[in-house]
Amino acid sequence: MNILVWNEFRHEKENEVVSDIYPNGIHGAIAGFLEGEGHQVKTATLDEEEHGLTDDVLAETDVLLWWGHKAHDEVEDEIAEKVKQRVLDGMGLVVLHSAHFSKVFKKLMGTTCDLKWREADEKERLWIVDPSHPITEGLGQYIELEKEEMYGEHFDIPAPDELLFVSWFEGGEVFRSGATFRRGRGKIFYFRPGHETYPTYHNEEIQKVIQNGVKWAYNQGTPKHVYGNAQPLENISEK
Repeated sequence: MNILVWNEFRHEKENEVVSDIYPNGIHGAIAGFLEGEGHQVKTATLDEEEHGLTDDVLAETDVLLWWGHKAHDEVEDEIAEKVKQRVLDGMGLVVLHSAHFSKVFKKLMGTTCDLKWREADEKERLWIVDPSHPITEGLGQYIELEKEEMYGEHFDIPAPDELLFVSWFEGGEVFRSGATFRRGRGKIFYFRPGHETYPTYHNEEIQKVIQNGVKWAYNQGTPKHVYGNAQPLENISEK
């Protein structure tokens, strides 16, 4: 499987707390544990030419993981539209944490994707509400994170095809933290945890979810849709 991990790579350059936690960038940390699964993994960042998302790179990508936070508006509209089209054509997409506000995700959802948030070092408990799903395979009843950023409902997304995780936070809020969608031939997995000032992506259970999510999002031969004017399958000229 060819995987591309995309990250703004801004916080790591500007904030020592983040660079200490992720010395090789968030994208580097994620790429590291995915490479351990035997995949071909590349990374791309915002400040690269075409944001690292050239036609050739996207054409060979089976699953794209996207992490963004402070620079969503700097992603060129043309490139966001190109990524959206690749998803419709069958590329898998894993959307992480604050990438809920990315241009790509909002284009695919058709909503604001807005929510409540709070940074207060709160415990998060991610309850698994679909233990039979491939993305939750190998996990227990819940994942507990000692500290994370709070995201709270209402989360302005379409009703998910499948809801996998519901989070509870110390402040009392709940949130739909793991959800799947299908758009065209592509499969999309949104997974909430991953604020940059916490070592969330070093957590083995979080890594397991992302590893499972990548496998689930991989398009293993979904037939290409045929549109437009169509010839009859049966001979109707004899009628």
